[in-house]
Amino acid sequence: MGNKEILTGEHFIHGDAACAEGGIAAGCRFFAGYPITPATEVAERMARRLPEVGGVYIQMEDEIASMAAILGASWGGVKSMTSTSGPGFSLMMENVGLGMMTETPCVLVNIQRGGPSTGLPTLVGQADVMQARWGSHGDYGCIALAPSSPQECFDLTVDAFNLSEIYRLPVFVMADEVVGHMTEKVVIPPPDQITVVERVTPCPSHEQYLPFDSSGPMPAAMAILGQGYHVHVTGLTHDERGYPVITDAVQERNVRHIVDKIRKNAEKIVRYEAVGIEDAEVVVVAYGCTARVAHHAVDSLRSKGRKVGLLRLITLWPFPSKVIRRLAKKVKGFVVPEINYGQMAYEVERTSQGHAEVLLVAAMGGSMHTPAEIEDAVGEYL
Repeated sequence: MGNKEILTGEHFIHGDAACAEGGIAAGCRFFAGYPITPATEVAERMARRLPEVGGVYIQMEDEIASMAAILGASWGGVKSMTSTSGPGFSLMMENVGLGMMTETPCVLVNIQRGGPSTGLPTLVGQADVMQARWGSHGDYGCIALAPSSPQECFDLTVDAFNLSEIYRLPVFVMADEVVGHMTEKVVIPPPDQITVVERVTPCPSHEQYLPFDSSGPMPAAMAILGQGYHVHVTGLTHDERGYPVITDAVQERNVRHIVDKIRKNAEKIVRYEAVGIEDAEVVVVAYGCTARVAHHAVDSLRSKGRKVGLLRLITLWPFPSKVIRRLAKKVKGFVVPEINYGQMAYEVERTSQGHAEVLLVAAMGGSMHTPAEIEDAVGEYL
């Protein structure tokens, strides 16, 4: 790759720009989006950078069209991406479901802001995390990553593209306004040090190709439309060829496949950062910008000899259920600070199965927690 394709070196950029550079480094060459605070800078960066690398940027009429466009581009053989924030995320949900049902790899970056509705356009929120999991109707598995720094905005956007190709689905990068607008050093490695998963295309025997074959442990190779493969792409319940077949058996096979390809591979996908959890009596569970504050609180408490740990969620979905269940059997409680009125806290509570208490430290949106607030919450148990 040429110098313009991957900007190897140290940069002082914000998280939105880092998401764009991560997409380009992963091979994204098509971006469709609509301006929305605080994600507009992702689109602006892509509008400038994609023409430099032979890619295409389109500003669509709205977020519904944006999501549809990146699905179409992906079936055309191009890695594709969009970005948005809360209201736009809501508009994209029907076509997110289409992407899940048609097993279409692409990446959706959500720079979260305060809601609901128009909410707080310029201020931080973390209240879209359950929508990422359950936002579109029906059953499907999903992957959502939560960066806590501009560096991770780059790294996790690359990871998101790779996961989208491996498991054939839209993947979410669930950043937030603080991380998106935070400016820090971002190191972009040389191309040969960036792992990029390329599109796996089917064998040359077009007549034998089944684009939605679910008989194996992983999704089928994905054809590029226009290259001679017989492919029918529909959001309807469909057979292995993609043709609509409205029967209970085919519906069950469809649903089991798009759920189980994530559920059965969850241990390969799940990532988290653990600080002092093995001897902890209380564990703070946090993600995104809130995890940065939680780091300060936990470091302060541990310096005072308090047995407290931090579990930073890098993968929101699949949720790290096994580690939560294991910890729940030996800790006094979990403290979950998040900038919403309780979303991942409920998942921690559900997963702990009554073995440990869960204390939500909620911020309604617009401002971050302070380390003191988290320390005070831990003090409820210690």
